[in-house]
Amino acid sequence: MESSSPQLHIALACGGTGGHIFPGLATAEVLHARGHRITLWLAGKDIEAEAVGDRPWTRHTVPAKGFEGGVSQVPKIVWGLLMAKRASVKTMSKDVPDVLLGMGSYACSGPVSAALNLGVPVVLHEANAVPGKAVDFFARRATRVAASFEMTRHALKNKARLHITGLPLREDLARASLGPRREKGPDEPFRILCMGGSRGARALNLIVRRAVRELHKREPNVFVTHLTGHEDEESVRTCYENAGIPHRVAAFEHNMAGVYHETDLAVCRAGAATCAELSVFGIPALLVPYPYAARDHQTANAEEFSRLKAADMIAERDLGVDWLADYFEGSMHSPERLQRMRAASRKRGMTDAAARLADLVEEAAADV
Repeated sequence: MESSSPQLHIALACGGTGGHIFPGLATAEVLHARGHRITLWLAGKDIEAEAVGDRPWTRHTVPAKGFEGGVSQVPKIVWGLLMAKRASVKTMSKDVPDVLLGMGSYACSGPVSAALNLGVPVVLHEANAVPGKAVDFFARRATRVAASFEMTRHALKNKARLHITGLPLREDLARASLGPRREKGPDEPFRILCMGGSRGARALNLIVRRAVRELHKREPNVFVTHLTGHEDEESVRTCYENAGIPHRVAAFEHNMAGVYHETDLAVCRAGAATCAELSVFGIPALLVPYPYAARDHQTANAEEFSRLKAADMIAERDLGVDWLADYFEGSMHSPERLQRMRAASRKRGMTDAAARLADLVEEAAADV
């Protein structure tokens, strides 16, 4: 769908991690379809080339590192940010964009700094409930700030310009979420989904497989889909095979829409992308925040879902095998409660988040 606004040159700083590049690319696809010219600003990470693929957009790479480390690393971090800004200004000044969208990672700092230095309007997007350092730092100078969580409004200094857009998802996934859910027959198994994400899967893998094994002794009519990451795939599969538990175990899953449509209950981390996908598909969930996430943002994400009664949450330190087996069993026999959670989760979901964010980008450019 083409936009009514004139063609714009839109810079998109979305490098670093998958949690930033995939929502950025989803928004870029919408803007590109509206007739705008896209320039990507990346950080040179391996995942970026794979994610971008053969999209015919100009790409600039400005190496960047995260904000990890103690006080002793501050001079090195500051120096790196200054060099990233300098390199970005040098490149950007040769082809100045009409507007820049920064997806919030450390990798966007150089391009965002350069855009502000060149008088280019900046739109920022924060995926998590608690703003990351880059968004927190640049928000006061941004033309617009977008967020996935309403809770971000209480943590961000630039409240007046904050817009809740949701987290942009791949178009195929967002579209699939609108399709019909599997109709569960009376004899069908209770389907549990476990996924720990690319980091922090080990603790969940160990506890969940033991809890499912205990549950199966009490309630045999259960099926588990367990996405383990590479390291634990074989050991988790062997556990279920030895216990005679119907299962699907994989390191990763490419057809997540199919998995979500069949899931009765998920137990997973509380990253922004996971939360967004649970919402649009309306999946009841037990959220176990990754305890080492920056600024403990996964706990904040989970608390927002819990407040809305779209999910339950428990700290990893409190998650035990017997407790989890009891939780699974109780959920199996509480279909009305799961249905209420499903409705609350769907109410929060935004399948048009990429379009909403694209609208903000066009509005910011029009303000100039």
